[in-house]
Amino acid sequence: MSDMKVQIGSLVLKNPVMTASGTFGYGTEYMDFFDVSLLGAIVTKTVTLEPRYGNPLPRIAETPSGMLNSIGLANVGIKRFLSEKLPALSTLDTKVIVNVAGHDIDSYAEVCRLASEHPRTDAIELNISCPNVRQGGLAFGTDAVFTAQVVAAARAVTDKPLIVKLTPNVTDIGDVAMAAVNAGADALSLINTLLGMGIDIHSRRPLIARGLAGLSGPAVKPVALGKVYQVAQKTDVPIIGLGGIMCWEDAIEFFLAGACAVQIGTLNFVDPQGALKVISGIDTYAKEHNISSISELTGAMIAPE
Repeated sequence: MSDMKVQIGSLVLKNPVMTASGTFGYGTEYMDFFDVSLLGAIVTKTVTLEPRYGNPLPRIAETPSGMLNSIGLANVGIKRFLSEKLPALSTLDTKVIVNVAGHDIDSYAEVCRLASEHPRTDAIELNISCPNVRQGGLAFGTDAVFTAQVVAAARAVTDKPLIVKLTPNVTDIGDVAMAAVNAGADALSLINTLLGMGIDIHSRRPLIARGLAGLSGPAVKPVALGKVYQVAQKTDVPIIGLGGIMCWEDAIEFFLAGACAVQIGTLNFVDPQGALKVISGIDTYAKEHNISSISELTGAMIAPE
């Protein structure tokens, strides 16, 4: 029997598969499809201090190898999140990671503090990499100095495990990763979406109202794998890999590149039970290869010469 448990800082997950923020709602939306307690963790959609209505429609478009989205961090705000959304997860036997964002350093810190005070919050994921908002988001994640400042502010107000979500839209992701770690991050999750665009040739308008959008799905997996590998060479903190994971084989690749856990995103839209199939596939692979602990796979790729 393989041990599927993984440890991310002080956070222990029953298995290494969780859902990606923005693809699983607040955690209750998929309960009619499967027992979400079987997941290693749920990562909630991003929550901000004030409610956000998000970007104008259309804000989702399918591509031949994934999807473009520009939701704009639409959410109910931290007050309703704490009073309505988190309590609904109280009976679930899985970890809850709250993804938070702000428009400046003070708002990041405040929403992080408030979310951390709720007993159902097991960890915080700091979203400094959303490409679909005009303030905050990507601005913090593309500059190592800004990254350090916002992570330090969050670290000062929470003792919960702090995961920092990184963007691939940078020249050197290693520098940003190290800035986050040095400022107090317990773990890193990567990657968030790539910047992309689609155009309707008949209307001559962008497929997404805002123009540029985040690209996710199979197209981004090679980029995501490369970024995980790069960051794993620079730091020893746990890495959560995501980006185009559509099957259990994809997840194994991320482990071999240096991730200790993975997040499932676009697959949730294609197959609501996809995350469970990934968990099952990982377990079967581990048994077939006589792997006693899934953690043995982390960084186990044979390095290029």
